[in-house]
Amino acid sequence: MTPEQVVRNFLEIVRSGENPEFSNELMADSVMAHQVVSEEEQTIQRTPQEYAEHVKEMIETYGNFSFEIQEFISQGNKVYVRWKQEGKHQGNIGKYQTTGLPLVELASAVYRVEDEKIAEYWIQIDRLGIIKQLERNASN
Repeated sequence: MTPEQVVRNFLEIVRSGENPEFSNELMADSVMAHQVVSEEEQTIQRTPQEYAEHVKEMIETYGNFSFEIQEFISQGNKVYVRWKQEGKHQGNIGKYQTTGLPLVELASAVYRVEDEKIAEYWIQIDRLGIIKQLERNASN
């Protein structure tokens, strides 16, 4: 599989929530995950099983969400993707209690593929946008 095929399959099958357990087929045994949280970079190592659990938590929080790839660019063994995820606020997020109201996540990531598996990624999520939606929903 090409890097594009690996990442597209990962997003459409695993990240979308369709089959989180398929992460074992598309991710290396240990993946370096570089994340920006409150403008600070953090790097954690994730196993495919940990990623599958992460997706299951998203399903608990967003329900059966929709996942739309908005941009997809590849160069060599790296693939850039920007997406929009829409669901309903069905699980507590921090101090915000469940509202059942719509919740949208905008994010982008660069995935590095090695030996037909995702080996590393860099991700940014519009967390402030999510917080503003939660605050607006909490005041309704």
